[in-house]
Amino acid sequence: MNIALIAHDEKKELMIQFCIAYCGILSRNNLCATGTTGKIVSESTGLKITGFLAGSQGGDQQIAARIACNEIDMLLFFRDPLSPKPNEPNDMNLLRLCDMHNIPVATNIATAEVLIHGLERGDLDWRNILK
Repeated sequence: MNIALIAHDEKKELMIQFCIAYCGILSRNNLCATGTTGKIVSESTGLKITGFLAGSQGGDQQIAARIACNEIDMLLFFRDPLSPKPNEPNDMNLLRLCDMHNIPVATNIATAEVLIHGLERGDLDWRNILK
């Protein structure tokens, strides 16, 4: 599975902790991330992550393009709902694309844990059939 990781600045530490906790599962998949998130998660966990540009420089749009081309199977997007973001329209576009292309997406730790356990059980194997 191809899993994309994005985390707002206020949620980067949470993403690191999540990836440490589920390193075993994540290591069996292809990971990509926006620039800073990918760099700090990789440094903290040793996971191999394909890095794109920083989100503010278009990394979220690079991931969006891959979602539109059915190259991403799951998006873990830890958002900060309390602080307004200048690139919030890009965030909404990412979520819209996930809805359009039936990409499982988690915007918080609770949903991410449900998805990662489902991934481990094989609940998301249907994504391979679509390819």
